[in-house]
Amino acid sequence: MASNTHEMKTVVPSAETRQTQREHQNGIDDDAASIRTASSIDHTPQLDHLQTQVSHTQDAPVQAYTSYVEIPDEVYDRLPNSRKTIIVALLSFCSFLAPISSTTILSAIPEVARTYHSTGTIINLSNALYMLFMGVSPCVWGPLSQVYGRRWICIITAVLFLGCSLGTALAPNLPAYFIFRILTAFEGTSFLTIGASCIGDIYRPTERATAMGWFLSGTLIGPAFGPFIGGIIVTFKSWRVIFYLQTALAGVAAVGAYFLLPETIHHKKSDDLVGLSFAAKSRVLWSMLNPWRVVRLYKYPNLIMVALASSSLVWNMYSLLTPIRYILNPRFNLTTPIQSGLFYLAPGCGYILGTFFGGRYADYITIKYTRKRGSRVPEDRLRSALPFMGIMIPSCMLIYGWSIEKRFGGIALPVIMMFIQGIGQLFCFPSLNTYCLDCMGQHGAEVIAGNYMIRYLFAAMGSATVLPAVEKIGVGWFSTISAGFLVVSAGATGAAVVWGKGWRDTVDKRKRARRERKQKAVDVEGVIEDVVVKGKEDERV
Repeated sequence: MASNTHEMKTVVPSAETRQTQREHQNGIDDDAASIRTASSIDHTPQLDHLQTQVSHTQDAPVQAYTSYVEIPDEVYDRLPNSRKTIIVALLSFCSFLAPISSTTILSAIPEVARTYHSTGTIINLSNALYMLFMGVSPCVWGPLSQVYGRRWICIITAVLFLGCSLGTALAPNLPAYFIFRILTAFEGTSFLTIGASCIGDIYRPTERATAMGWFLSGTLIGPAFGPFIGGIIVTFKSWRVIFYLQTALAGVAAVGAYFLLPETIHHKKSDDLVGLSFAAKSRVLWSMLNPWRVVRLYKYPNLIMVALASSSLVWNMYSLLTPIRYILNPRFNLTTPIQSGLFYLAPGCGYILGTFFGGRYADYITIKYTRKRGSRVPEDRLRSALPFMGIMIPSCMLIYGWSIEKRFGGIALPVIMMFIQGIGQLFCFPSLNTYCLDCMGQHGAEVIAGNYMIRYLFAAMGSATVLPAVEKIGVGWFSTISAGFLVVSAGATGAAVVWGKGWRDTVDKRKRARRERKQKAVDVEGVIEDVVVKGKEDERV
C-alpha cells in the first residue's frame, strides 16, 4: 500500500498539486483532495477494498459536487445482525445519559436552591445553560468523529462525562455547580451525534429508521423518566445522590464502549493526512475540524426545514417537562417531589410504546414510495412525520395546557395528553434524524451535529423561558404558542417533501459552478507558471 501511494504522488501533475493545496486552504467540503487521483478510478466497490485509503463509502470524495450519494449495499454487511443489535443497545444506553441529566434535577430544583442559598429561577438557568452547551458541542464532536472515527471519541467523552458528573456531585458552591453542569453537557452530546452516525454506518437506508427509533428511545425516555428518578432520590436522600448515580451510569457506558463498540466509520479522514508535511497537515486538519463546517451545511434549505421541525419537538418536550413541579403540584395539591415525578411517567411510557412503531413506520413509508416511483428519494421519508407533527401533537398540547389553565378534566386528562404526545414524538424523530443521514450520507456526522445544535439551542430557550412565560401569560397560552410552533414546523417539513430535492440540486449546482471556476483559474495559473519556467530554461540554454 505504501508503494502504491508513493507511485500515485509521483505522477500527479503540477497544476493538480497546486489545486489540491488551494482546496485544503479553502476548506473545501470533500477534505480529500490528497487522494483525488486515486478516488477517480472507476471500478466496482468491494469490501476487501474498504480498509484502503481510497474510500468507497459515505465519507469518500466521490461525486464531490453532489450532496446525495448512494452507498453500495455490501458496505452494510460487514457486521452480523446480532452484533448490530448489541451496538444499537449500547448506543441507546449511552444516548440516555446526557438527556436524563438535563431533567433528573428538575424534581430537585428547590433542594439545590436551598443548598446554595439561591432561587429556583437561578438553578433553572443552569439547566438552560446545560441545553445551550448541548447545542454547541455537536459542532466539535461531529467533525472529530469524521476525522478520527467513532469508537475512541465515544470512549474518551464517556470518561470525561464520568469525571464531570462526579464534579457536579461534589460541587462546593454555585459557580462550581454551574461549571461542571456545563462541562457535563458538552461531553454528553457526543453520544447523540456519534450514536446516530454509527447507525448510519451500519444500516441500509431502508432499515435505518427502525434502528434509529430504538436509539432515540434513550434520548427521549431519559428526559421523561429522569424527574421521576430524581423525585424518588430527593424524597429520601440528598440531591447529590442523583449525580453519584449518573457517575456510575457513565462508568458503565465507558466500559461498554471500550469492549463492545467497534470502529464503524467506513473511512477515517485522518487517513488522508498520511504523507503530508506538518504545515500542510495542520491546514488540512483545521479545515476538517473547523466547527464552521457544520454551520456551512445550512446552505441547504431542506436541512433548515428539518432542523426547525426537530427544534419544535424538543421545544415542546422541554416546555412540557420543565414546569411540571411548579404547575401541577399546586394545581392538584401535591406535596412531595415523588408525587410530581409520577407525571413524567406518562410521556415516558408513550416514548416506550412509540419505539416499537415509529421507526418501522418511517421505513415502511420509504419502501412504499421507492416502489411507487422506482427509485429512492430521501424526502419521501419525511411524509411519515407530517400527521403527527401537524395534527396529533399540537392538539394534545392545546388540550393539556388549557385543561390545566381552566381546571377541567382532573388528573387523567393531562396525563393522557402527555402519553399520546410521547407516542407522537417517536413517530417524528426517527424520520427526521434518519433523513439527515439519507440526504447527505457523506457528511452524516456533521449533518446530525448541525441538527442537534439547532434543536438543543431551542431546548435551551424553552427551558429558560417556560417558567417566566407561564407566570406571565399562563400555561394555556404558552401551550398555544408551542402548538403553533409545531404546526409551522409541519408546514416547513411538508415544503421539504415537495421542494427538498430541487433545493439540494440547486445548491449542488452553485457549488459545482464555483469549483469549476476555481479549477479554471488554477489551470490558467499553472499554464502561466509552466511558460515562465520553460522560458527561464530556454534562457539558460
